[in-house]
Amino acid sequence: MPRPTIDDVATLAGVSIKTVSRVVNHEPNVRGLTRDKVEKAIAQLDYRPNPSARNLASSRARLIVLVYDDPSAYEVPSAGYIINMQEGALKACRKAGFELLIHPCNYRNENVGKELTELIGQVRPAGIIVAAPLSNLPLIVKPITETDTPCVRLSTGSGSAKEYTIGTNDREISAEMTRYLASLGHRRIAFVKGNRQHKAVGNRFKGYKDGLDESGLPYLEELVAEGDNSIGSGERCAEDLLRRSPRPTAIFSANDDMAAGVLRTANRLGISVPGELSIAGCDDIALAQQIYPALTTIRQPLSAMSELASLALVNSSRGNPHEPGLDVVPGIIKVRDSTAPAPE
Repeated sequence: MPRPTIDDVATLAGVSIKTVSRVVNHEPNVRGLTRDKVEKAIAQLDYRPNPSARNLASSRARLIVLVYDDPSAYEVPSAGYIINMQEGALKACRKAGFELLIHPCNYRNENVGKELTELIGQVRPAGIIVAAPLSNLPLIVKPITETDTPCVRLSTGSGSAKEYTIGTNDREISAEMTRYLASLGHRRIAFVKGNRQHKAVGNRFKGYKDGLDESGLPYLEELVAEGDNSIGSGERCAEDLLRRSPRPTAIFSANDDMAAGVLRTANRLGISVPGELSIAGCDDIALAQQIYPALTTIRQPLSAMSELASLALVNSSRGNPHEPGLDVVPGIIKVRDSTAPAPE
C-alpha cells in the first residue's frame, strides 16, 4: 500500500492542504471542529508527516524549484526552451547562495497535483517558478498556491493585479516579425500555431494577424496550421502548407522547434531555403543557430525572465515580497540566413 500523503488527509477531511499543515504543525487559528476532522482523518489513514518537511515547517529551504512541461512527453522532444530558463535561474540562485531544483511535470497525468504537493512537502522550497504552458493550468497552479508557497508564473499571456508575473511582448514582436517578412516582398506568409493552452504563444498568433493588417495583407485561414510546439508538429504542418497551390513563400512558426520541423520538411521536399521559402521562428534557443541555414527568429528573453523570477523569490524569502503586477522583458528579432527576399 502506498504511504498516505497530506493530500489524502485533506481530501478525507474536506479541507485544504494548508489547513492540514497547520494542524500537523500545531499552529493556532484553526477552529476546534476543523482540527477534530483533520485529526480523525490522520488517525484513520495512519498518516505520518515527512520528518524533514516537519523540521522545515517554520523555515523554508534556500531552494528554488523550476516547474516546466516535461519534454519527454512529446513525440520528438526538445529541451532548448528549458535550458535557457535554467541558465537565468541558476545565475540568480548562485549569487544568492540558493540551490535550484528542476522538476519536469507531465500535466497530462491526473495525479500531477498530488505529485506537486508531495514535492513541496518534502523540500519546502523558498519559492517556485512555473514555466508556460503550465503557468496557465489550474491543475498545476492551484496545488502550489494551496500550500502557501511563494510562486512566480512566467509567460501567462496577461498580467494580474493580485500576483507578480513575468512575460514578454509576444504580440508586438510577432507583428514586427510579420512586417519584416512582408518588407522582403512576401505576400503569402503562413503561420504555424503552438500549444493551445500556452496563452503567450496565442499572443504570437494575434501578432501575426496584426502584422499582416499593418502590411496591407489579407489574413487567409488556408495559410494557418496548428502545431503543439514540437519539432514533429512543425514537420506535419509544413507538409500540409507546402503542398498547397500556390504555396507560401514564407512560414513563421510560433517557436523555434516547429520552425526547425518546417525546415526539415522543406529539405525533404527539395524546396530551397531561403531561395524559395523563408522560415522564421521564435525563442532563439540554441537549435536556432545549430541548424542550416541558421534560423531568423525572435530572441525571447527566457534567461532574463527566469533570473528576475528567482530574484523575486529570494527577496520574498528575506521579507521583501515583490509588488503584484506584470514585468515585461521585451524580445528582439535576430535576422539570420533562413530569410531572404521573396522569389520572383
